[in-house]
Amino acid sequence: MALSVPLSGAALRAGALEVVVLGGHLLLYPTGVRQEKREKAVAAPPASRPPVLLLHGFTDNRSVFVLLRRALGADGLRHVEAYNYSPFTRDLRVTARHLARRVDELCERTGRERVDLVGHSLGGLVGRYFVQRLGGDARVRTLITLGTPHAGTRVAPFMDAHPLVRQMRPGSEVLAELAGPAPGCATRCVAFWSEFDAMMSPVGTARLEHPDLRVENVQVTGIGHLALPAHPAVIAAVRRTLDEPVAAPRTEVADPAPVPPTQATTPPATTAAGPPDAASVA
Repeated sequence: MALSVPLSGAALRAGALEVVVLGGHLLLYPTGVRQEKREKAVAAPPASRPPVLLLHGFTDNRSVFVLLRRALGADGLRHVEAYNYSPFTRDLRVTARHLARRVDELCERTGRERVDLVGHSLGGLVGRYFVQRLGGDARVRTLITLGTPHAGTRVAPFMDAHPLVRQMRPGSEVLAELAGPAPGCATRCVAFWSEFDAMMSPVGTARLEHPDLRVENVQVTGIGHLALPAHPAVIAAVRRTLDEPVAAPRTEVADPAPVPPTQATTPPATTAAGPPDAASVA
């Protein structure tokens, strides 16, 4: 699947948009430094959808989601919160464990069994680690990632001194864990990626490829890294994705009981259902 804008001059427009978004984000950044107040539980409307928890990226905070959060909660049928993890985080696995407790608390407070997660950049890896390695698929219905280096990124090699950056490098221990088996993972994963995302090196590393996961990759065109959580086209696509019903994961169908030879004239047929294919990227 792909979301696109006209290709003529797309790279130039993507760069200009990044500058505009960066300027606006710098103005809003101080408003997102503090952890937000958690609202008291309220009775959910009959047609309400699972609550959404937003996870920001490296060195960022919840202010990056101002527009996305407003759009997701506009109809009043979805409770939306953002989670600020510590700026002193040195291991995303520790943050994923903190996330597990926050998700449990959110479910208890809202009276829901499952939530949806939307993670930008590093936030997507935190959410994925929770889902794949900490049993979070029992709590997370859908995980959406925006510009997340699922296969690792080589950008800014001078930042390798920071342990979180090293964990986002190709071949890191964390990425090796995430590449391992994840049989029966019940969470639907949707990964948005862009060829103009300057933080992803090589291009396309924000695609999620894993044989055990229920994955859809969505390519966006003409949009850079910072603009992914703020661009109207991406926001609309994220909202549509979270509005969709999520089908139960496929499971293997057991072979039928053998028929005694004296009663069988032909061998019984068997069927098996495999994992759904990842969506192709246009």
